[in-house]
Amino acid sequence: MSFAQDHFNFKTTAAFRCLSVAFLFVFLLSPVFAQKRFSKTYPAGQNVTLQLTNRSGTVTVEGWNKQEISISAYLEAPAANIEPQSLSGTIYINLVRDNQGRMDVGNVNFNIKVPFGSSVDIETKIGNLSVSNVRGARVRAHITSEGDITLTNIVSTNVSAQNGIGDIFFDGQIQNGGTYRFSSIRGNINLRIPFNSSFRLVATAPSTRSIDLGPFSGGDLRMVGDGRRIAGQNGAGDASISITNQRGTIAFIRR
Repeated sequence: MSFAQDHFNFKTTAAFRCLSVAFLFVFLLSPVFAQKRFSKTYPAGQNVTLQLTNRSGTVTVEGWNKQEISISAYLEAPAANIEPQSLSGTIYINLVRDNQGRMDVGNVNFNIKVPFGSSVDIETKIGNLSVSNVRGARVRAHITSEGDITLTNIVSTNVSAQNGIGDIFFDGQIQNGGTYRFSSIRGNINLRIPFNSSFRLVATAPSTRSIDLGPFSGGDLRMVGDGRRIAGQNGAGDASISITNQRGTIAFIRR
């Protein structure tokens, strides 16, 4: 073998090794490799309560026709500790408590399925929250900083959604005697409810004065404070709706 050919083979082998090392380095740093998965299932009745407190990451909760709660979580590095507890019909997941004193915790993204009749109470600092297809006594979604809240096909007498920066969307039934509270500092708050809904309303948008009643503009609802607030009732006023958006918009959509 000639010197030139031997030199060529050496360069080719070295290049291949460098390429392999680079590929491995990228793979090890990829989000897929960095994630860990947590999975657990609990038996549950129809009236179970899920109480979840996250630090950061998305949380998706969906009702299903099974008597169990299925919890799947994807943990980004550095992986958080998760220690769920099942006590007296309530599933507790508290990542703030489980990781107290740790500053280097990655996002935790939850995908949870609960019986249709479950109550849901979820909270996080940063990240989107989504709840769909549940009809328990209570649905609460709270984001202390930034993220969107989406509540879809909800049938509950007590609904509360609050965030700092982000949109809030509620799609569901307004129940007689129910209480519905929505609050944001900046974003869009949209409510998609049936046209025959009966409620008392206080809607406040102090900065934008952007309150669109949509299909309910013909009810007994009036402007207060130079358009910053709309108050009154639609129908018999059987439920209570309170909406506050400091620097965003409020709109009603017919369901």
